[in-house]
Amino acid sequence: MAAQRDKVLKDIKDAEQDADEIVEEAREEAEEIRAEARQEAKQIVEEAEEEANDIRDEILDEARSEIEEETEKILDEGREAVEQLREKAEKNHDDALAYVVERFREEVDAQT
Repeated sequence: MAAQRDKVLKDIKDAEQDADEIVEEAREEAEEIRAEARQEAKQIVEEAEEEANDIRDEILDEARSEIEEETEKILDEGREAVEQLREKAEKNHDDALAYVVERFREEVDAQT
């Protein structure tokens, strides 16, 4: 009976040892899973940040392009307005000069 009791105690001790090993392996596996999950989460965040930066850069590039187009349009309109004013000023200048010359002639004719 003592031999049987020793065998039962040894079997219990072996079972406890096996259980302890299973628990330890489970803890190690859980830690590995947590580490992998943290790494995956970090990678997802980095990819999301990179994608957000790409989208931001694309939006900024589009905005810059639109601003450049609008600026060029405004400058073209300004150039046209300046050219029209210049042409009008030249015409007015020619008319004013012709008027002055005509008045001068009339004065000269009146004095002679």
